[in-house]
Amino acid sequence: MNETSQLNQNPAEVAAASAWHALKSCLDEGQSFVFEAGAGAGKTYSLIAALRYILLSQSRALQRNHQQVACITYTNVARDMIIAQTDGDPTIYCDTTHAFAWMLVSPFQKRLCELVPTLLGWKDRLDELQAANIVKVGYTLGRRSIENGTANLHHEDIFPVFIELMQSAKFRNMISSRFPLIFVDEYQDTNAKIVECFKSHFLGKKYAPLFGFFGDHWQKIYGDGCGAIIHDALKRIDKKANFRSTKPIVDSLNLIRRELAQEVKDPTEPGDVRTFHTNGWSGRRLTANHWQGDLPEAEAARALSTVRTELEKAGWDFTKNTKILMLTHRALAAEMGYSSMRTVFEFNDSYTRKANEIIAYFHEHLEPAARAYLSKQFGKMFIAIDASRPVMNSPADKARWASAMKRLCELRETGTIGDVLAHLASTGLPLLSDAVVRQERALADALLSGTPLTGRIKELHALHGVSYKEIIALCKYLDGHSPFETKHGVKGDQFDNVLVVFGRGWNEYDFNLFLKMAGNPSLIGARAEAYERYRNLFYVAVSRPKKRLALLFTHFLEPEAMTTLSRWFGGQPIRDIGPAL
Repeated sequence: MNETSQLNQNPAEVAAASAWHALKSCLDEGQSFVFEAGAGAGKTYSLIAALRYILLSQSRALQRNHQQVACITYTNVARDMIIAQTDGDPTIYCDTTHAFAWMLVSPFQKRLCELVPTLLGWKDRLDELQAANIVKVGYTLGRRSIENGTANLHHEDIFPVFIELMQSAKFRNMISSRFPLIFVDEYQDTNAKIVECFKSHFLGKKYAPLFGFFGDHWQKIYGDGCGAIIHDALKRIDKKANFRSTKPIVDSLNLIRRELAQEVKDPTEPGDVRTFHTNGWSGRRLTANHWQGDLPEAEAARALSTVRTELEKAGWDFTKNTKILMLTHRALAAEMGYSSMRTVFEFNDSYTRKANEIIAYFHEHLEPAARAYLSKQFGKMFIAIDASRPVMNSPADKARWASAMKRLCELRETGTIGDVLAHLASTGLPLLSDAVVRQERALADALLSGTPLTGRIKELHALHGVSYKEIIALCKYLDGHSPFETKHGVKGDQFDNVLVVFGRGWNEYDFNLFLKMAGNPSLIGARAEAYERYRNLFYVAVSRPKKRLALLFTHFLEPEAMTTLSRWFGGQPIRDIGPAL
């Protein structure tokens, strides 16, 4: 794959060819690099091109030396795509960062047995570890357990043991000997401690692997990601192309991000950017907590309806390849059918990012198991509930499972969350997670004692009374099977048309403040981390569309914020719909 091979190159292809030439030079010269590719640039295309170039030029030498190119990714989806596009070539080792780290540390069993008691997640199980006489360490389901002398690690345990083993020169030499080249996909989302470990022990060191970091630090969306990578041993390569969006959209992106201005694929292709705000609304806005300045719920819904109607008149089709990105969970919850979650939980992250263990259990285990059962995919059902060993040893076992799952599926449609939890507790099929059991026990003890409920226990009690159908709706949203998304669900995706709704209700985001900071950097001060969080969310959201982009702000924008908005999007219509609400 060679980005310079096309004739009559358009502006984006010319920019991409320049980046490819710089990338190929780094590979030829053994120079580690950061490949920065903004939204729509085709980062994955360049990563695959680099892997194929290595296969053409170095495959025989790598095989002769029993070596591979490592390509570590953030998700299983990315891993599978890279493997497919490189035809599963055995010269390339491609897997998630967790899997890569475990593959490297797992042979060092004696050292792992020594490290387990030092890990934070095992501090309260030291007596149990000692009594079990641990002789082996495993990592299968990603949950902590002790079975037959084996301590099974949690996902969060993998990176700490890897970092500890990296202190050993012998361990580092083993990695360098096996993997002379290591590519990191979506580097900005890679665990910051892992990246620091690579920087400390490999970058700029003799006989270390060549590192290639592919990604975009403006698209860091996960909390433990490293963001930007700066190191003297890394050459920066900017891919200043945009193969996704029309010129009106890219023009705005270039005003937002001047240091990585992009060239478009077809400067003549028609596109559209429209901005709507509600500053002219004369009613009383919300004042509570992180809702300050936003419209009341009814008016926010009316604003969305007004904008949708206007966009439909302009030719938008919301039934085909169009996404509404709700950067306010009040409106999203109402549209999707899980509005009770807002009243149950104090913080949105409890359900939108599964910070609550019960929500995580429903989404990651129970709902996939129920869907698999209804589809008669019983193998998938047992995988979803972490049943790694045979659980049906007789016809009686089969009958018990069938009865329990049938009743569970009935309660999913007719019962409350409390009904479902009670059913699971009484049957033990499927098993509740340890975290859920602990919370249920704490709630029962609090109710029995008659003491006032507070904090998480109060939230759990309220959650019990919610219809389980809201969990089904929430999981549908979390899985991305919806026209409504947040940026966590659409990163990397693209759609013909995107409407982004900016509002309050996120304890981690304030877009009025972001726009003010962007226009006056002196306001950032000690809030650099918050500014980066605001900026990345904004950038990821507005860079998804191919043809048309619309922005709706339901919260009040101060004059400084309006000035920034006009500077970025003033070449296209900006309209106040507040008076019409």
